[in-house]
Amino acid sequence: MSELKTGYMKRFSAALFLIFCSSFFTFAQQRPLLTEDVDTTPQGSIEISAGVDFLQNAKFPLSGLRGDLTRVGDVRVRVGFASNVEFEVEGVLQNFLAINSASNLSPIPLNLDGNSSNDVGDFIVSTKIKLRNETRNTPAVGFKFGFQLPNTDQARGIGTNQINVFGKFLVQKRFGRRFGKEARFNTFGNIGLGIMTAPLERFTQNDVLLYGLAGIYRFNERINIVSEVNGRANTRKGNAPLGTESIGQFRIGTQVKASGLRFDTAAIFGLTKFSPRTGVTFGVTYLSPSIFTPAK
Repeated sequence: MSELKTGYMKRFSAALFLIFCSSFFTFAQQRPLLTEDVDTTPQGSIEISAGVDFLQNAKFPLSGLRGDLTRVGDVRVRVGFASNVEFEVEGVLQNFLAINSASNLSPIPLNLDGNSSNDVGDFIVSTKIKLRNETRNTPAVGFKFGFQLPNTDQARGIGTNQINVFGKFLVQKRFGRRFGKEARFNTFGNIGLGIMTAPLERFTQNDVLLYGLAGIYRFNERINIVSEVNGRANTRKGNAPLGTESIGQFRIGTQVKASGLRFDTAAIFGLTKFSPRTGVTFGVTYLSPSIFTPAK
């Protein structure tokens, strides 16, 4: 009880800037994780995340390319439109692939620059709705749905240039002794369906299972330890259509809060045949104060 009182006294005696930071730390999303929590961006605020990924032995079955992939500008922009509704745009500004091998039987024509290629990523537009708040004994529940835009040029060998749609349910529960308003453990998971267009087969799609399970351990008021398993699983018997294969990864890393920002890094390990072998990601997240009044 004394620790809880001390925490509140520190909050009340802090400057306005630190109060703002405290609000940011409570509501911020969970980069470098891919699994979605149920919490939404505070209404009227905008959250911006940006990062860089380095992936070894990335595989692109549609083009037959393999190599080391650098993703520059892995951007996520979230806007809080209501107390329980969030709009999001995410994507990669530029992918750079150092090609280690290429299939001689690529099913699509390619336009490559020697042993390398680069291309913009396919951006995703989505909405997240918090359906139910967490209680002492039950988890919070949410739903997220959206679609992937065909921004890429398939001839560059990195993207599939297809429109895909998805929907998934989100659950979240916190456990353990609290630091002020935040619990020691924050656990959340996703389960859903992705409808992916088969790039080479007319009037064909692959309905893949989307999954994610993540946890955040609050080491202290500034440092979090994070981990997850996230991916998609082919639901067809036999091989999936090219470009819709099962992929998955395990991530473990940290979040560090400083100067009103949250810095993050994580190691990445592939879990399926078509996943990158290993990788690392670095990023930073900023949440603005409320800058507009949502329409009622």
